[in-house]
Amino acid sequence: MTIYITGAGGMVGSHLIDYYAHKGFGPEQIIGTYYKPTTDINEVRDKAILSECDVRYFQGVLKVILQYRPDKIYHLAAQSYPTVSWERPQETMDINVNGTVNVFEAIKIVRATHPDYDPVVVVACSSAEYGASLTPENTPVKEKTELLPLHPYGVSKVSQDLLAYQYFYNDKIRTIRARIFNTTGPRKVNDVLSDFTGRAVDIEAGREEKLRVGNIETRRSLTDVRDLIIALHLLSEKGRWGEEYNICGQKVYKIADLIPIIKNEIGKDFGLFVDPILMRPSDEPIIYGDSGKLIRDTGWEQKYDIETTIVDMISYFRAKKGGKI
Repeated sequence: MTIYITGAGGMVGSHLIDYYAHKGFGPEQIIGTYYKPTTDINEVRDKAILSECDVRYFQGVLKVILQYRPDKIYHLAAQSYPTVSWERPQETMDINVNGTVNVFEAIKIVRATHPDYDPVVVVACSSAEYGASLTPENTPVKEKTELLPLHPYGVSKVSQDLLAYQYFYNDKIRTIRARIFNTTGPRKVNDVLSDFTGRAVDIEAGREEKLRVGNIETRRSLTDVRDLIIALHLLSEKGRWGEEYNICGQKVYKIADLIPIIKNEIGKDFGLFVDPILMRPSDEPIIYGDSGKLIRDTGWEQKYDIETTIVDMISYFRAKKGGKI
């Protein structure tokens, strides 16, 4: 079996490589492409065949799928930051929407000469699709909740989601739409918990004095990336083709309540500085999804608690930043 991971240079992609390598897959069975990686690609370089590929350009995507004809494709490549999508909406739509089209169209072209080619495609969709539907009285949201995205990133993910369904319905490509809720863990950058833990390591080492924060009154369910990886694998094996699945942690945290856990781990108190740059034009007050469908169809269970995730993230940043070991 051959696995192809787009976005292999991101947090989820790199952990997916780790997961399959641990399961006994050799480097020749794990194909990964990346473009402007957000993680240190050298951490997984010996575990997969890695190459640079910008999914916006069809020929590069086609070349990989034509050469390897992977049995499973995890389409993770994306511009994945809502704040960036306000600044660069055209780029966000180009990467997320056209990149998805390119993956599916490449499969169709390969099928023209290899009609028995029948890969499973797991598309990384997002809780951001629910947007304005994420209200306290409406959560945890189920998959049939109305999609009302609040930023260009969310709109791009709705497009990915519906494209995956369309290619399943019309072209019989075995797709799974994984609606991923807030996920974090070692190697994560540019989310609230990676920002907090990374800055806390700087405070611990004396490089900073206060923790720079945005809106800390919002509430989020949080999933450890290692739990997410297992969910994605289970969906590729047991999910129902064409269906959408929430992948969400089972507990909700007020962002402010994560700070004492971080303080306890580094053993140092610190003040807060509210940075206007970190405040979004609009922000979902709560992000929390119902993973019941995922659990029923695959048997998935969440194994990592938030304290373990925070400790592991701080350890990772200590090693990367040269802080306290």
